[in-house]
Amino acid sequence: MFLALVAALLPMLAATVLTAPAAAAREPAGESGRESVRDAAVPAAALTEVTNFGTNPSNLRMYLYVPESVKPNPAVVVAVHWCTGSGPDMYNGTEYDTLADQYGFIVLYPSVTRSSKCFDVSSPQALRRGGGSDPVGIKSMIDWVTRTYDADTGRVFATGVSSGAMMTNVLLGVYPDVFAAGAAFSGVPFACFATTDGSEWNSNCSGGTLTRTPKEWGDLVRSAYPGYTGPRPRMQIWHGTEDDVLRYPNFGEQIKQWTNVHGVSQTPTTTDTPQSGWTRTRYGGTGDRAPVEAISLQGVGHNLYAHGMASRVLTFFGLDSSGPAPQPQPGACKVTSTLNAWTTGLTASVTLTNTGTTTVNGWKLGFTLPAGQTVTGGWGATYAPSSGSVTATNVSYNGTIAPGASVSVGYQARHGGNSAAPAAFTLNGTACTAG
Repeated sequence: MFLALVAALLPMLAATVLTAPAAAAREPAGESGRESVRDAAVPAAALTEVTNFGTNPSNLRMYLYVPESVKPNPAVVVAVHWCTGSGPDMYNGTEYDTLADQYGFIVLYPSVTRSSKCFDVSSPQALRRGGGSDPVGIKSMIDWVTRTYDADTGRVFATGVSSGAMMTNVLLGVYPDVFAAGAAFSGVPFACFATTDGSEWNSNCSGGTLTRTPKEWGDLVRSAYPGYTGPRPRMQIWHGTEDDVLRYPNFGEQIKQWTNVHGVSQTPTTTDTPQSGWTRTRYGGTGDRAPVEAISLQGVGHNLYAHGMASRVLTFFGLDSSGPAPQPQPGACKVTSTLNAWTTGLTASVTLTNTGTTTVNGWKLGFTLPAGQTVTGGWGATYAPSSGSVTATNVSYNGTIAPGASVSVGYQARHGGNSAAPAAFTLNGTACTAG
């Protein structure tokens, strides 16, 4: 039943060059603080297997890469392999280790031992928090890393290819309090592969015929951790239009799911073409750290991952030095607006308040104009484009907003009968509270 998936992934497996993992790392000898941390540290700049890392119900193996230049309180990237693959395959087939050398984060490579070499993304145990199977083992690996290296628990990320992309969706659904963001290459929505008969395969899902409403998809994620009300991980989704293993409709279903989880519109705030044949859409924000980002690759099949894509993942995660500075979290900004409309036009006055605890240095206020409205002029900001998803960018004299301070801007627009105000605003890609 796995023949199609295995056949599609064999070229990727063949393209990787396997190397023997380094010796297993030693476990901490006790609770002696920094001494036990030094005892447990793995060799730097080498792929190392770690054993006895904690609860591991499905007998996963753990491989770790720690760069020579690891930063204090480092970020952790969990890189999850495809069916027929392994942790060492993911290490050799992607460039996360060399990027870790550059930026100082740690890379964790979980590895399946079951015969299919596919991650469990289908069993009831895998789809609920603490239920067992692979997610529990991966969480134990993360706990080991954060204990041993005093890693930043607010900067743990997941990314994966195919089966690993499906597991990325599962990890973000089951452990929303653990992961800050994820990036899924050729995956399916959380619980799309769910089965109750012990099978690892769901043909309706893989074939792209399993569709649900955004709320139905979102409810599946929310049911994995009942009662959780904290922030949800951001999600980056990659898919090729010619994927014949996990069909392309799964791309749209993932967008429906994660926009609903984040409570943002399914209408993109921005659409662009970062590379020929790519269409990138962002939801709930306009910057590199929007709540949901989706990249569709025209004419590309299942094995879409290519060198250079990991750098784009790091930009979305915020782990590269060229990425944007940390932005206010949801609720750290408030926007109030008033409109004065007439038969064919309107003016809007907008007040943006920094309700966070850090100063905003440079701002972009994003909003979507209702259909038929076109900006004809403005003050206090520059506005582009004139219709659709608009970004108002600060001018020279009002780019800094101290905590508790506000800035007022406005625009004039013509309309064709709909003089409503924008429904939502974002500050530097992060949703604001509406006043």
